[in-house]
Amino acid sequence: MIFSKTGNITIITQERATIVELVANIDQKYNEIKNDNVIVNLFSVKGVQDNAINDFLLLSNKHKESKKSFVLVTDKIDIDSAPEELSIVPTLQEAHDIIEMEEIERDLDF
Repeated sequence: MIFSKTGNITIITQERATIVELVANIDQKYNEIKNDNVIVNLFSVKGVQDNAINDFLLLSNKHKESKKSFVLVTDKIDIDSAPEELSIVPTLQEAHDIIEMEEIERDLDF
């Protein structure tokens, strides 16, 4: 698992892993990222399917409760079939844009 940190954003990338393994690894290292906004890049993860993405739901909800963004980046699933609570975008740039918008919303207490 590769952590790339820029400012208050951590991008997580993992090669040669399944969604289940990736979620377990992130959960295990959660204390290292709990104070950052998180982007999980799923482009190199095997087995990205609509139902597999639900494995991120508990982790995402926990992170968002602490007033931080949690965004998944993939173009391999139908975003409309994913739970509304998950932030899923097709590009890294859009992930950064989502975090910026959510930061503004939090600053304005929306």
